[in-house]
Amino acid sequence: MKAAPKAAALSQSELTARAARALPETDPVLYALLDAEVRYQNDTLAMVAHASLADPSVLACGAAALSNVTAEGYPGDRYHPGCAWLDEVESLAVDRAKAAFRARYANVQPHSCSSANLAVLFALLRPGDPVLGLDLDAGGHLTHGSPASVVGRYFTPVAYGVGPGGLIDYDQVRDLALRHRPKVLIAGASAYPRTLDYAAFRAIADEAGAYLLADISHIAGLVAGGVHPSPIDHAHITTTSTYKQLGGPRGGLILMGRDSESRQDLVKLMQRAVFPRSQGTLNPAGVAAKARALDLVARPEFAALARRIAADAAALADALAGNGHRVVTGGTDTHMVLLDLSGHGLTGAAAEQALESCGILANRNRVPGDRLPARVTSGLRLGTNILAQRGLTPEDMHRCADLVCRVLKATKALPGTGFEVDPGVRAQVSAEVADLCAAFPISAYAG
Repeated sequence: MKAAPKAAALSQSELTARAARALPETDPVLYALLDAEVRYQNDTLAMVAHASLADPSVLACGAAALSNVTAEGYPGDRYHPGCAWLDEVESLAVDRAKAAFRARYANVQPHSCSSANLAVLFALLRPGDPVLGLDLDAGGHLTHGSPASVVGRYFTPVAYGVGPGGLIDYDQVRDLALRHRPKVLIAGASAYPRTLDYAAFRAIADEAGAYLLADISHIAGLVAGGVHPSPIDHAHITTTSTYKQLGGPRGGLILMGRDSESRQDLVKLMQRAVFPRSQGTLNPAGVAAKARALDLVARPEFAALARRIAADAAALADALAGNGHRVVTGGTDTHMVLLDLSGHGLTGAAAEQALESCGILANRNRVPGDRLPARVTSGLRLGTNILAQRGLTPEDMHRCADLVCRVLKATKALPGTGFEVDPGVRAQVSAEVADLCAAFPISAYAG
């Protein structure tokens, strides 16, 4: 009996195309939801600080057949067979991460920056050890010591804050470090719009006998693009996410600079910190997507984008201040603008929901001295990552600020987190948002 001819294997691009054609027919309900999200992203003015847009080639890598590979360990030292091509992909991602950030060590396996932070902290600290980080109300992150995080429950958190002008007081950081002798000092923030002095942080860490961990999740693109100072050779360890500003997939990185050459023990500790200490299998397709995104980050076009992100943010802060809003710290050095709404009779929650009802995305956020709970807040955080990716320039920021201000002025806070927007203003602003999005489409997603 003659054997049936073997079917040729599809290429990755053919496999992706086949899946794209089949999904609408095989699962129309799910496809409709995914398609609606694409249209929503195109038609919504995303002024958020916590996201960026991934290039379609990055999205394609995230859907690669590499997802079928299961692996633990690192290239050349796996606990499963069949990892030859994954080894090549992960090694490429490591090389590109080092090139993008001018680092000398990179671990590309963390599933997020929070995962990376936890891996580092649990590797360096023992239960109850002190860790010093920026207070959540001053712009810190949950994993920097908040009691809401395992970090604040498992270790002994000590928080530094900001002065009356909203800026970090490095003298206070030093005093706290010398008094509490933390094992780890964290330099990083999720809602601090100013430049961080990594050299000052390292000097304090050295004096206190602490490791310096720099979390650049929010400003990684500005760092890679040369707009914000790099902590790579100041911090013992640097962590970041790959999606907030790098246009990458959900995931994180652990990076090291010059300390990696003099502290091989620390390099080995960071390898073990991710696997086997805190994470099992990596996400193979996610690593491929990181490799693709990091290649784009290393290009001159990304540096130009980073400059536009920062310039847009400065112009947006000026425009909002000119409309009578209190901008925390009086401006920004990054992509982020933080508004204190306490003098306007609005909560952050009401402002966020009111803007979303008009097609504008910004998020509620606590501000220094905030007396409202985290689900309500007195602040509003805005960002220019996606505005810059759409091609909007500093000259366009007055229009964006005007849309935001008109909505906030027309919004009435109701008990709890409720709100009410003047219907006429909502209709007019929604129409103008649609026009603005049409004028500045997401070029990579356009036909």
